[in-house]
Amino acid sequence: MKKPTHKIYRTTNWPAYNRALMSRGNIAIWFDPATQWYAPSKGKQGRNQTYSDAAIQCCLMIKSLFRLSLRMVTGCVQSLIKLCGLNWTAPDYSTLCRRQKHINIAISYQKS
Repeated sequence: MKKPTHKIYRTTNWPAYNRALMSRGNIAIWFDPATQWYAPSKGKQGRNQTYSDAAIQCCLMIKSLFRLSLRMVTGCVQSLIKLCGLNWTAPDYSTLCRRQKHINIAISYQKS
């Protein structure tokens, strides 16, 4: 039994094809100003957490996506916050290290 031959598609619109190839490498990361970046006060004894779980999860997700160390993530997130024009600070790498033990991150993905 013969294998079916694949169809050969010819590109007829090269400018659109080139734009499509360039847009494949586009990365868009943004921070929503409505996100609660800092943790609210719990009213209990002891020191309150500075950053919310959403902030820690965001940093750890960037860490896993780009395979960065915790120190690199701190710098990357701080530069992204600065690019967005927000008046936030990034969590320190020691804070990320301590909090990643107690936070569950579920990254949804599609199989290719």
